[in-house]
Amino acid sequence: MGEVENLMLEHLKLFQATLDSMQRDIRELKVRQSETYTAVLVLRRDQLGDAEVTAHLQTQMDRFGDRLDRIERRLDLTN
Repeated sequence: MGEVENLMLEHLKLFQATLDSMQRDIRELKVRQSETYTAVLVLRRDQLGDAEVTAHLQTQMDRFGDRLDRIERRLDLTN
């Protein structure tokens, strides 16, 4: 009977070690997932900033175009 108990105890220890290893892996995966989520948020923020800059530049280009049109009309350079 003692051998069976020892065998069961060894199996339980192995099972516990496996569970501990899995818990460490899950914790590491959670940390990595959180880091990935943060990186995606930063990328989205950067994209929004780029879109804002693009819109601002487009507005400036439109104003320059309007000014150029007025200058051409004043100088009678239009077709």
